[in-house]
Formats: sequence, structure tokens, C-alpha cells
Amino acid sequence: MPLEILISSSCWLLGDIICVLSYCIMCQIISTSVGNIVFVSIDRYIAIGDPLHYATRITLAKVKCCICLCWLSAASCVLFYMKDELIQPGRSRSCFGECKVVTNYIMGTFDLIVNFICPVTVIIVLYMRVFVVVVSQARAMRSHTTAAALQKSGILKTKKSELKAARTLGVLVFVFLLCFCPYYCVFFAVSDEPDASSNVYTIFLFYLNSCLNPVIYTLFYPWFRKCIKLIVTLQILRPGSCETKIL
Repeated sequence: MPLEILISSSCWLLGDIICVLSYCIMCQIISTSVGNIVFVSIDRYIAIGDPLHYATRITLAKVKCCICLCWLSAASCVLFYMKDELIQPGRSRSCFGECKVVTNYIMGTFDLIVNFICPVTVIIVLYMRVFVVVVSQARAMRSHTTAAALQKSGILKTKKSELKAARTLGVLVFVFLLCFCPYYCVFFAVSDEPDASSNVYTIFLFYLNSCLNPVIYTLFYPWFRKCIKLIVTLQILRPGSCETKIL
């Protein structure tokens, strides 16, 4: 957002190369944020749909691989999306002091499919399946007389936590659609060549999604708030901080 404010509200004096790199960084962050939401939905689906095998299917090594894959995939998309600007920085600039990136409809359609249609499809499909599983499990538990025993063993508490995680995912999906739809509507509504910064209001709404995601997690998860506190207060730099009890 600070970069976008600098680009859209003042004369750009940092050169064409820095201008293109700025757009690359912003696109990288947004694409990675979208990828994170997809991986969160996959994680919640496995946790609720197959809880007995969750510990074996979702391991620390796999999580690290997924994070790396998310960043590398986003970087590949950005390189493809911005290849013309990277080859010839400043090709879209019409006057001195302007930082502008113009893409064609092919690149815009590619971005729409990769960063919006595919993620939304995966998230909504998994989200709907999560609720189907939750409803079926609730009915099965009501139909058995062992509900009291399950409550004593703590299984019901676990299901409540997982249902809360599913609701959080629902809020993430709603915010994702709310922030991304206006941007793509305006992007494809322009009559001439699409400008990546054609409407500053939809751009800020576009970026706002990545800003709101950690806020949503902070509101829903106490352990996330504790982690943020440890990071902000630099307690993670202390010896033995990795053994801090979060949950």
C-alpha cells in the first residue's frame, strides 16, 4: 500500500527498473497471499474430513514444501505476467515521472484464472465439502447414545474447534471475494489496454485482502494473537523461544 500511494499520488523519481520491481513485489505478495488461503482450505478439509490421519498427512516437512511451492509458483506467475515490462522497463510510461504498467487482455485473463478463478473454485469446493462432513458427523453423533462419553473424552471439544476453523475459512472466502471482485470488474471494463493501476480505489481494495487475513486470524485464534505478541516484542529472539507453549 505505501508503494501504491507513492506510485499513484506523486512524481516517480526512482527510475523505470525500480518501478517494474515495485509492481513485481506487490504482485508477488498478493499471489502468495492467495496461495496461502488455498493451502489453509486444504489443511482444514483434511483436518475435518480425515482427522485420524491428519498428523501423518500434514507434517512439518510437507508444510515447508507447500510454503516454498507457494512462493515459487507466485514468482513464476509474476515473471510471466510482467515479462514484457522486465525486458523493456518503462515501455508503458507516457511521460517523465510516471510509474505505470499496462498489460494486454491475454495477461489479464491469465491473472484472472490463476489468481482468482482457480483459487476461488478450489476454496469453495473444499469449503462446501467441509460443511457436508461436519453436518454428517453431527447427525451421526446425535443418533448414537455415546454422545456423553464422547464429550468426556474431549472429542466434541475438538469438533467444536474444527468447526470454528471452518467458519474462519468462510470469513476468509467472503473477504477474498469482496476484495477481488471489484478489481477484476474494473480491470476488464476499461475500453482500451488494461492498466494495472487504472483505478486506485479497487487497487487498495485488492491489497486490503492481504492486510485483512492476519486480522481475521487474530480475531478468531488466541494462539495466533500470542504468536504475534512474541514476534512484535522480539521474544522469539530469546534462547529457548521455540519451546514456548502456544496452544
